[in-house]
Amino acid sequence: MFIFDGAMGTMLQQAGLKEGVCPELMSVDRPEIVEAIHSEYLASGSDIVTTNTFGACRLKLADYGLAHRVKEINHAAVAAAKRAIANIKPTAQVAGSMGPTGTFIAPLGQMTFDDIYETYREQADALIEAGVDYILIETIIDIQEMRAALLAARDAREAAGADDRVKIICQFSFSEDGRTITGTTPEAAAILMEAMGADVVGINCSLGPEQLIPLLQKMATVTNLPLSVQPNAGMPVLVNKKTIFPLSPEDMASYVGDLIEAGASYIGACCGSTPDHIRAIAEAAKAHGPSSRTEVEPFTAFTSRTQVVRVGHKEAPIIIGERINPTGRKVLAKEIKDGNFAMVKRDALAQVAAGAHVLDVNMGVPGIDQAEAMRHAISELTMLVDVPLSIDTLDAKALEAGLKAYPGRPLINSVNAEPEQLAAVLPLAKRYGAALLCLPLEKGDLPATAEARIELIKEITLEAYRYGLRPQDLLLDPLVLTLASGPDSAKETLQTLRLYKEIFGFPTVMGLSNISFGLPQRPYLNAQFLTMALSAGLTAPILNPLNETVKKAFVAGRTLLGFDTAAAEFIRLYGQEPEDVVGGSGKKDSGTTRVNTITVGQTVNQNERSLTDITEATPEVMLEAICGAVERGEKEYVIELVTQALTKKIDPLVITKQGLSEAMNRVGEKFGAGKVFLPQVMLAAEAMQGAFQTIKQVLPEDTRMARDTVIVATVKGDIHDLGKNIVAALLENNGYRVVDLGKDVSPDAIVNAAKEYKAPIIGICSLMTTTMPMIDETIEAVRKANVPAKVVVGGAVLTQEYADTAGADAYAKDGVTAVQLVKQLLGDE
Repeated sequence: MFIFDGAMGTMLQQAGLKEGVCPELMSVDRPEIVEAIHSEYLASGSDIVTTNTFGACRLKLADYGLAHRVKEINHAAVAAAKRAIANIKPTAQVAGSMGPTGTFIAPLGQMTFDDIYETYREQADALIEAGVDYILIETIIDIQEMRAALLAARDAREAAGADDRVKIICQFSFSEDGRTITGTTPEAAAILMEAMGADVVGINCSLGPEQLIPLLQKMATVTNLPLSVQPNAGMPVLVNKKTIFPLSPEDMASYVGDLIEAGASYIGACCGSTPDHIRAIAEAAKAHGPSSRTEVEPFTAFTSRTQVVRVGHKEAPIIIGERINPTGRKVLAKEIKDGNFAMVKRDALAQVAAGAHVLDVNMGVPGIDQAEAMRHAISELTMLVDVPLSIDTLDAKALEAGLKAYPGRPLINSVNAEPEQLAAVLPLAKRYGAALLCLPLEKGDLPATAEARIELIKEITLEAYRYGLRPQDLLLDPLVLTLASGPDSAKETLQTLRLYKEIFGFPTVMGLSNISFGLPQRPYLNAQFLTMALSAGLTAPILNPLNETVKKAFVAGRTLLGFDTAAAEFIRLYGQEPEDVVGGSGKKDSGTTRVNTITVGQTVNQNERSLTDITEATPEVMLEAICGAVERGEKEYVIELVTQALTKKIDPLVITKQGLSEAMNRVGEKFGAGKVFLPQVMLAAEAMQGAFQTIKQVLPEDTRMARDTVIVATVKGDIHDLGKNIVAALLENNGYRVVDLGKDVSPDAIVNAAKEYKAPIIGICSLMTTTMPMIDETIEAVRKANVPAKVVVGGAVLTQEYADTAGADAYAKDGVTAVQLVKQLLGDE
């Protein structure tokens, strides 16, 4: 058991940190104060002290004009910690803190993955050079930022030859719904961090200890990595215009036993905590002793930003959708070549609606920049759908571009036994924590027998182990050859599946439709072969889930193999269908994919749909189609629909209210219910904005479309603007005029702007506990100036109780809520 320290910011504030001064600069200008804080924590029982470098990366220091002093500030902070250790507790260790950059990586924000990697790499280099024992990446709310930070820390550690000396801790910050602000669960975070090489994974900030216990328990169910936890001293409240964290040292200590039993082996505290809290925590941890944590049996899983999909012989088989592949699809290939990804997105939505658990993504169009196409496709799809992705390419540059853009643990499809391929793909799989599909191929003749394929797989797996990949990182492809290649091709594939399960036990993946290439009645052949393959050990077929014959065979196979208790799924999907000849539609199945007209919420083959279904429709149907397209985030399609609706003389105000605004209301309800998350909300808002701009271009003189002005700002002394930027984007995409005053904005500046723009709404936020009092000061200034605007407040550290005490008109716990509140306050609902 290791005891961390508590809050640095709280202690610096008590020591006289002035408003607007960079906290990290105190290590240079007043090192004796920082050293004294470390000393107090060490004397109270800390085994590890955290450097005063939370915001000491280039991007954050630039807000204070200190971007050129990254190395100096980080070195000074480590030196202060080491002096305190030498004087108080020589056995203690130093954790170099790297906090969030305050920005999002594209497509959620404007920064590139490489931009964020570089800013963390510079800081990690400085911290390791100064002699830290840990790199602590903390308070991260987006999985992409954590991925970039972890890679930077790993590379810095390797470059310094410090792999055996420095451990990397990855700590996330979760909201009350048990997810990060961008929707990642504790399980998805822990699985990915372990695959990418973190030494410790955990949680800090945002919530109190009681709320973190179940989140820590969830992490413990999916990883054997050591777990760390550093909760706040409760949720802040405003008392006599002072921010107070309500949990006493004794209160915090009362949760220590439960935190240890949940799996924690590193325990400390965050905002609002002091040396007294750490003393109580250390004593409670010593009295309790280590946890009796149950070891997790290794398993294979893919993750998206928001989901975990397990695959293996103990799990129900899953579908990998095959449709996002331009091979043999001229229209899709042309769109990709033209830079149009509308069909890619429609295929993705349709396959997920039809039951795909993972989507295979292939950008293999000759004559294009495949790396850029893959980056673009992956970025778009991760905003659009929740399911994990499979990156399907033999181009190493395209593979890495896709891996950088992907906010989770994907499947790489695939690697073969050729030395050049192994050397190109295996390091990327290890670096980015991806699962890897192994294909028994090498130069020369195709291996015709199961035994020959087994030998090739043995070569691939041994090489994968040499690169540091684990058994749970590998999946096997049996190599499906068309029946036209020989009478034994299907039998050898099935025998390969059986031997894979017997010899390796790894999950298996195969491209189902290869078996019927060049033959008639392909769906029927595919369906029959699928059932046989599932019984032989296939766990994840790559297939077209939009084909009813194949889909029904898959569901039936899962049911017959015992993965569908009481045939519940089969009955749910097919219980109301009449008995059929082949395809399950009450008539003979032609073997083609079913095409439906557009119905919101219905499983459709969106790749085949056209505006023909809509142009002949009633206004009500058109408005519902517009609403559904916005909900799904189909920007290109909704623009087409709105254009058609305007052509049919539907009132633009009706389109806006019943199509666009209604869609965002539905999205808001789903967001509140945890059914969609920030990326999907922002994508829907972007689709709405595209439609809204289309209306304004066609009818610019229609003043009924104009909405009110909203002032947004981060309060004085606070340099964080991530939440504010999200709110501003969502408001703009809902048609409001937003005046963004930026961060570190004084009450007078906010009041003056509200007067100048005659804004009926002022939105202010605080992301730091030290600047929370500026919320009530700003509200007081607005009231004294007799500005008639309503004030909406928000921010990670705020609560409803705090907002009420400060005199706010409304409290927004997130960006979606902020938009809904603005609509309510202005009567725009």
